Amino acid sequence: MDIDYAIRKDEPSAITENSIPDDVDLYEKWERSNRLCVMFIKTKISAGMRGSVDQHNNVRELLKAIDEQFQSSDKALASTLIMEFSSLRLTSVRGVREHIIKMRDIAARLKTLEVEMSETFLMHYILCTLPQQYGPFKISYNTHKDKWSINELMTMCVQEEGRLLMETSENVFMTTQGKYKKKAKVKGKGKGIIPPQPDIKKESKCFFCKKTGHIKKDCNKFKDWLEKKAIPTSFVCYESNNG
Repeated sequence: MDIDYAIRKDEPSAITENSIPDDVDLYEKWERSNRLCVMFIKTKISAGMRGSVDQHNNVRELLKAIDEQFQSSDKALASTLIMEFSSLRLTSVRGVREHIIKMRDIAARLKTLEVEMSETFLMHYILCTLPQQYGPFKISYNTHKDKWSINELMTMCVQEEGRLLMETSENVFMTTQGKYKKKAKVKGKGKGIIPPQPDIKKESKCFFCKKTGHIKKDCNKFKDWLEKKAIPTSFVCYESNNG
């Protein structure tokens, strides 16, 4: 739709009475593009800086004023991005892809601010920000003869992340199983062996007279009964204390 025509092309000569139709069409085309561009840009300017750039009606002059407004803050922005870049660390095994993408994004933004870093430096720095679980992977990379690209490094890191997560899951499973076996062993220790019970003293009771303090064979009433029945005591099988 050539809405950005006024940004790409210089302003044509103003229309006069002697202007030919082609010149009139060209100017109207530029004037429409300029008006739409200025209107769109002004709707996106924050209220805090609108007063310093709102007075421009030419889109090129407006963009130049905006550039001048932020020119002094480029150094501050670069410093902020460098601090953010240097403080990034991956604290867990998960999320290595998002971590690398974020670091690449900051490096690309720094490049637009004329703070460039080589791809080799970026790769080594990314490896340094990975946690200690990636130690064997770092050693493998350092001993590898071929150089990887950033995309290859990301692919390899994602594969290593999957391996580490699987290994962690297996270790957790083995640890859990070991705890269950240990608890079962402690719980079932000595099962089937009846521990010695202390002697239980029962109170003596006679099953003949039903009185306590003696047993049947020592009961006088039982002896008198045997004499009445003419039963020799030597042939009598005395009952035990349990009857």
